[in-house]
Parts: sequence; structure tokens; C-alpha cells
Amino acid sequence: MDIYEALYTTRAMRRVRPDSIPLDVQAKILDAAIRAPSGGNTQNWRFILVDDKNTIARLAPLYEHAIGELWKTAYAKRIADALAAPGEPESIAMMKTQRSAQWLGDHFNEVPLFLFAFVRGDSSGGSIYPAVWSAQLAARAQGVGSALTSVLSAWHPDETAEILGVPKDKHWTMACCVSFGYPTGRWGVATRRPIQDVAYRNNWGTPIGFTLDEPLWKPSV
Repeated sequence: MDIYEALYTTRAMRRVRPDSIPLDVQAKILDAAIRAPSGGNTQNWRFILVDDKNTIARLAPLYEHAIGELWKTAYAKRIADALAAPGEPESIAMMKTQRSAQWLGDHFNEVPLFLFAFVRGDSSGGSIYPAVWSAQLAARAQGVGSALTSVLSAWHPDETAEILGVPKDKHWTMACCVSFGYPTGRWGVATRRPIQDVAYRNNWGTPIGFTLDEPLWKPSV
């Protein structure tokens, strides 16, 4: 797959089929992950692939609770604003995102594969998140959708670590959880605010020097 196709079309794909992910595909995903940059080449990361249905069933209630708490806290105002003006483009996009994320909460048991990323001595995430993103890009190249979530880290880190058997005395911190599966929807380029609205040159607020109203990469017809 062309690298730009992977970069432009790898987005959160939460709605997936229950079909299992072959081990050779899983190997490609993780092998790409560990090739990512690591601060000081410490490689202070650990990854747990979870496809055991009993383990997923134990995690599911924790995730369902966490996603519910997310809507009541960090996203409460955005959801309220969207419901107050349902016809606005931003409101439509917000509620679409909320429904997609809630699907994962409602169907956690049906997802065939999860990756839990743990880190030690990397409070900024500067090493672990490049590795996770490489895993997601590699998955895209294999036709596997993914979605990164950190709600378990926020609301149920200890319970999740206990279920996964993470050593308590080694100072491992759960960075995130990524769901993987063959998507039910179609790949596509995500809609984003244009570069000139979010980027500057040399100083905050100084125009970037170019204008792009459309993605530079588009799928071939």
C-alpha cells in the first residue's frame, strides 16, 4: 500500500466484524510497532494482545462504564451543545463521533482483538504513541481497522491491569487500548479543518504561507 494512502485513510474504525485476525497479520502489526522511535532507544514498552473471549468479557463492563463517564464529564458540554443545535454541521459531526464511540462500548465483546500498550518512564507518551500509531498504520495496510481509546486508563487502570496480570511492583502504566477488526464501513479520508486554520509559521498566529482547502492525496477513481 502507498504510504500516503495509509496516512490519509487510517482513522478511527470502531465498527468491526467479529472475524478473528490471523496471527501473521497480528505479527506484522506488532513488528511495525516496535520499529517506531524510542527515546534513548530504551524501548520501555510492553504490549498485550487480547483475543481471549473470557478476558474480553471481563474487560467489557469496565469499558462500558468508562465510556459512559466520558459522556458525563469531558464531552458533556459538547454533547449538550450538539443536542441544542442538531442541524449544525459541527453538531452532526459530534453526534456521529459519539455514536461511533458508543458502539464500541455496546459491542466490546464482539471485537476480535485488542492491543494494550504499557509504558514505563515515558510520562509524555513520546515513545509509546509513535509505536501505537505504527501499529495502526500497519493494520490499515492489512485491511484491519483500529481505534485508540484511553478511557480504561482514565477510569479503570488498576482493575484492567489486574485482569491482564500486569506486575504491580514494576511501575508499568497503561497508555491506551486499541481495538482491531475488519471494518463494516468503508475507508476514506477524514474531514478536517484546513491547515491554514490550525498551523502557523515561526510565531503563533503568523500565516503558514500556503492555503490548502482540499486534501493533497485523494483515492484514485
